[in-house]
Amino acid sequence: MHDYAYSAQAGGANPPELEARMTAFRQTIAAALTGDYDEVLVVGHSSGAHLAVSILADLIREGRAGRGPALSFLSLGQVVPMVSYLPKAHRLRRDLQDLSRSPALTWVDVTAPGDGCAFALCDPVRVTGVAPEDQLWPLIYSAAFSQTLRPSTWAQVKRRYFRLHFQYLCAFDNLPGQPWDYDYFRITAGPRRLADHFAGRPQSKSRITLAANRFTGLS
Repeated sequence: MHDYAYSAQAGGANPPELEARMTAFRQTIAAALTGDYDEVLVVGHSSGAHLAVSILADLIREGRAGRGPALSFLSLGQVVPMVSYLPKAHRLRRDLQDLSRSPALTWVDVTAPGDGCAFALCDPVRVTGVAPEDQLWPLIYSAAFSQTLRPSTWAQVKRRYFRLHFQYLCAFDNLPGQPWDYDYFRITAGPRRLADHFAGRPQSKSRITLAANRFTGLS
């Protein structure tokens, strides 16, 4: 609620001090993209997801992606509609639209219905009402806490809602064993790129794509 109050003060527009921090993040990512790496993976959790959307959209518009390491974006427990539904969130809506159709990155979005602090399984671009016809991203997957945690673990945490909001960044103790299972440590510290990790995995059948936003202006 503190995050929402901060964003709502300006109706979804970014205050100058936030834009300054976003610029610093963008410069850090741009520098990494000049390095000798296979992949630069950006992870945005909760409110960090909508900040990453704008940071990466700016980066790509500047032409800083697509020539060196693969650029990947993993959004976790995102709350994008919390801001994109506000009347003055023109920048975020434009950035969502631009990022969703860019071939310069891979964008995977992971949420879970058990997380009461996220917009679980919502396609943030479509529910915001700004999906272009050539939309590529994000790919929507469920972390399925009730299945990827042991029954005893799930019983301990299923009503600890704020704790569950951070489960994406923690270990899972009951993964089914499929090569594309969501595992934060395997993805961020393993040998495969984000796109390779989820290659061949169908998106969640329960993903939500209904546009329900009153405010869809981009400028």
